[in-house]
Amino acid sequence: MSVLTQQATDAFRALTGNDPEGIWAAPGRINLIGEHTDYNDGFVLPFALPQAAYVAAAPRTDGRWRFRSVDLDETVELGPDDLVPGSPGWQSYLAGVVWALQQAGHTVAGADVVLTSDVPLGAGLSSSAAIECAALAAFADLNGLDIEPLERAKLARTAENAYVGAPTGLLDQAASTLCIEDHALFLDCRDFASRQVPLAVTGAGLEILVVDTRTRHSHVDGEYAARRASCEEASRILGVPALRDVTDLDAALARLPELIGRRVRHIVTENARVLEAVAALDAGDYPRLGELMTASHASMRDDYEITETSVDLAVVTACAAGALGARMTGGGFGGCVLALVRAEQVEQVAAAVTAAFAEASLGQPVTFLGRPSAGARRLH
Repeated sequence: MSVLTQQATDAFRALTGNDPEGIWAAPGRINLIGEHTDYNDGFVLPFALPQAAYVAAAPRTDGRWRFRSVDLDETVELGPDDLVPGSPGWQSYLAGVVWALQQAGHTVAGADVVLTSDVPLGAGLSSSAAIECAALAAFADLNGLDIEPLERAKLARTAENAYVGAPTGLLDQAASTLCIEDHALFLDCRDFASRQVPLAVTGAGLEILVVDTRTRHSHVDGEYAARRASCEEASRILGVPALRDVTDLDAALARLPELIGRRVRHIVTENARVLEAVAALDAGDYPRLGELMTASHASMRDDYEITETSVDLAVVTACAAGALGARMTGGGFGGCVLALVRAEQVEQVAAAVTAAFAEASLGQPVTFLGRPSAGARRLH
């Protein structure tokens, strides 16, 4: 039993005096490439992390839900009338899943639910989707609901969008639900067709070094919503269902205001980079993957304008120290950078980034290896 599984079990016993009926886990994710393309009907290529949210749960008979956060040392109890979209607090990620299931016509009985997680908060690693997908797996099992994996991801997204109020696409929840070990998930966000793409970096003598800049962000803030609104406005002007459908970028840019045009250029070129990245992985061409990662970061920095000082510094420093490529991952305005690094250079690159942060008075980043892992699952 892992440390967090034991922690969740112990906390559940302390809360209820009984053992949980089960333990469920769902991972955080890293998007290898394909940023902000999901809500434009485009392509993404995420993989699941070893870090995950863990839920210990058992049913109650009084129709109420009691949620316990081990990490925050807080307990909240809700009844059916308390499931109100837009309600604040960490418990909204759990309550939102109950609400989304009910909106889809499922009956969800009351439950005691204990939550713990080692996915860093606000780091662009989708800590919220990990919670939602672990909770959804738990509620589905506790209530005998036969819901196929993609539909689970969609329900978790409904919780995030309609209950929590964050206008994210399906990338996070799909990755947390569908990913498998040693693979990235190539996902078409229009029809949700997917393919598991081998991402056996360790077999190629490489590692994916994750740099948590510890610059925190929130998807609920205005900047993310503003980028999405720009894309919707561009689609309206161009008369296309989504920016996925732009086939002549130069002609499109000629019809758009300069700022919106730059947003569109990022989306169109990023979709192309995802397709190239899949081809590179199929061919085992990791140097090309690194080049595409770095180009993606430049596009996010210059055209989509969602990076900031710490992530830019991490990318430049990692590449200068020997990384094959590097990019910010996640919604932007802080969070994590991932660098594709030869195994023997991991310590060298991590030390260079740490030194650069110290010189720039940015504090000390946290570095760890991101190894492609399994999606949502029942552990016990």
